[in-house]
Amino acid sequence: MEEQKPQGLALEIKPEIAKGTYSNLAVISHSRTEFVIDFAGMLPGLAKPEVVSRVIMNPEHVKRLLMALNENVGKYEQQFGRIDIPGQNNNTFNLADFNPNGAKS
Repeated sequence: MEEQKPQGLALEIKPEIAKGTYSNLAVISHSRTEFVIDFAGMLPGLAKPEVVSRVIMNPEHVKRLLMALNENVGKYEQQFGRIDIPGQNNNTFNLADFNPNGAKS
């Protein structure tokens, strides 16, 4: 049987969604059947972070998102250089070398 390659998605995006929403904080919680990711903005003058979007996904799709983010951050770092996070020991690992399946590649 011939393996079928996935077709590209033709996404429709409404103008109010296309402009995007800024977030500099994400809070993640989960149950056995789903992950909840709250995207929030923590800005000067605000008493506390405000949730701007909530995404609910099943565990398989979260893992696919993790792998896609890993791949894209690796590509970004190859093109623009390492993303350093202030206050963290940046010598521990390179995200592009991290395998979300649990083993070093």
